[in-house]
Amino acid sequence: TPFTLLSPSLGLLLVFRTNSSYGRWDEARKFWGLNINHTRDLNRMATAWYGHDGIPVDPTLRAEHLRQVSLMTWAFVRSMKRHLSPPAEDEEAYVAELNARLAPEQAQAMIDAAHRPNRALYDLSVAIDRLPMHFMRKNAINKNLSIFEDTLGGSERLLSSPVPLFYSRHTARFLSTWLLLLPFALYGQFGDSWNHIMMIPATAFISVSLFGIEELATQLEEPFTILPMQGFCDKIGANCDEIVSWAGQDVYKIPEEVIEQMEMERPELEMKSNLALLGGEVEEDVVEEPKKKRKILKKLLRIGEGI
Repeated sequence: TPFTLLSPSLGLLLVFRTNSSYGRWDEARKFWGLNINHTRDLNRMATAWYGHDGIPVDPTLRAEHLRQVSLMTWAFVRSMKRHLSPPAEDEEAYVAELNARLAPEQAQAMIDAAHRPNRALYDLSVAIDRLPMHFMRKNAINKNLSIFEDTLGGSERLLSSPVPLFYSRHTARFLSTWLLLLPFALYGQFGDSWNHIMMIPATAFISVSLFGIEELATQLEEPFTILPMQGFCDKIGANCDEIVSWAGQDVYKIPEEVIEQMEMERPELEMKSNLALLGGEVEEDVVEEPKKKRKILKKLLRIGEGI
């Protein structure tokens, strides 16, 4: 019958549509997962690496620098959420949150920007550049910003490239026509019931099930309308604020007596290392006996002359 021939085609069409829609939702979810992971990573490194080369750290200045890093991290994900939401859905809440958390000039500059997530990333780059640390560590932190650019670009691709409209329309028309004609195919199957009455609940159940699959695909193909992006932003902001509140490396100092002991032992340790590299042997009591130290130096010189 025509229904026997068309049923596999309808099933494949619904499967392909659902799979493509779920793939879009899963990709958007993974982008936000990367945002959550790398915002934590960025603030962790900034907090742990603040300061270098034994330069004294002003606790007040440290707290302000790290607070700016945390705020700009939150401002990026919040601006990304606003960027991916419908135009009139989130504007008032976005403006209110920025004015509540950022400095007035900074908040207004971000609100007035043509591309707000890019402006937030720029401010985050400036905040990282102000941190007193080695440039190699700053480079490691800035790698997270490149990942943020990738997640933002991938999300924009999903937003600007929806499932083709004719694909959705064809599926809906095919399904509607198939269900409209379904009672004719079921009429003879329910001849044992009174006046074929059982055909009505059977048709209703099949229609609800298949239209439910179609509606599921329709909702999933626009992932940013169903993902809890506001919850993600609040979680990221809370995590970053907690991380930058932790004590840095300037607080956990090595006791002075331990440092002095290490300085005393360093020449002997370096001597042992040099001899090991040159193929010499080191006596066990090299630290205790000064005479053996001189012998080791002479031996080291002879090996060096041989080289």
